[in-house]
Amino acid sequence: MIIDTAQRTKQTSEYYFSVKLAEVRKLAADGNDVINLGIGNPDMMPSKETLDALTVAAQKPQAHGYQPYTGTPAFRNAIAAYYDHTYGVKLDPASEILPLLGSKEGITHISLTFLDPGDEVLVPELGYPAYRAVSQMVGAVVKEYPLREDAGWQPDWKAMESLVTPNTKMMWLNYPHMPTGAPATKELFQEAVAFAKRNRILLCHDNPYSLVLNKKAPISLLSIEGAKEVAIELNSMSKSHNMAGWRLGWLSAAKEYINAVLTIKSNVDSGMFWAMQEAAAAALMNTDEWHAERNAVYQGRLDAAEAILTTLGCAWDHKQEGMFLWGKLPDSVESAEALVNQLLVEKHVFIAPGFIFGPKGQRYIRLSLCMPKERIWEAVERIKA
Repeated sequence: MIIDTAQRTKQTSEYYFSVKLAEVRKLAADGNDVINLGIGNPDMMPSKETLDALTVAAQKPQAHGYQPYTGTPAFRNAIAAYYDHTYGVKLDPASEILPLLGSKEGITHISLTFLDPGDEVLVPELGYPAYRAVSQMVGAVVKEYPLREDAGWQPDWKAMESLVTPNTKMMWLNYPHMPTGAPATKELFQEAVAFAKRNRILLCHDNPYSLVLNKKAPISLLSIEGAKEVAIELNSMSKSHNMAGWRLGWLSAAKEYINAVLTIKSNVDSGMFWAMQEAAAAALMNTDEWHAERNAVYQGRLDAAEAILTTLGCAWDHKQEGMFLWGKLPDSVESAEALVNQLLVEKHVFIAPGFIFGPKGQRYIRLSLCMPKERIWEAVERIKA
């Protein structure tokens, strides 16, 4: 006898990469050399200062007990200093910052805190699949809002007004945008804050890519006047500090929003490992030169990834930011799914099809830059062959 699962498991499918990476692993186990350009898993190391801080902290007796649900003061102070230096945003470390086990956890906590069954959530028609999946898991109604390709993948604000109803409670925003790489702009964030205020919607901004191949000074949504009245911003150390497996992130918001999320979070986990928080505080003090050196590596990889798109006959926007490259397929290619499968089976090169980020991505592919440039150039030669 098998006990039936909850209804939410029938509404949500397994994460695409969970399924596809099993296929990649099987090919590798059979002796094939697979070049994985599908997933954004940073392959470079954290800074030496980060690792040294972890080593020292892990040797201390106080490292191994339960920690505060709100994170250590040292970690919160480091986040506040980082936001001030990076974005020019002042945050109260005691009341406006809540450390998380990665920002993906934050998506769940925010949704559990603010959404009741039947509430409506505005989700970009192309975006991180977790926004849609978690909204469905908590019983909310997902309403996709359009992005204008002809305007650099910005939200279509006029069309969005028609999507709002009395049940609309929340909106997810993500710039620099994944998967398209569309940059953040002050004008975009001003429009978003005004839209949220006008319609009494909680604006949730996911901001993990602002320090990767950014072509201008990085921007936080919280730098916009009045944003704290209606907005929560998630941030993460996964991409910006090469610490994806550490599961370190945070949300920043007004005290009232922080306290509300804490009511849920405090019932889910029992705090973060103290030594990792000490190391995270050290990482947040990485110099601008450290970030510049990492971006120089990504730039070399970007050149190789663009050669892949050229070989495949794709078009792309050179203004993209972040650690991915988004390309539009030529009409001669049957579909993204067919191309991805062909490249994986015949060339042992794995790339991500655009449709996993939303239906509008059917004619697109996404390449990750989390692979040494020599391997990406090798993928170019395989595809040419």
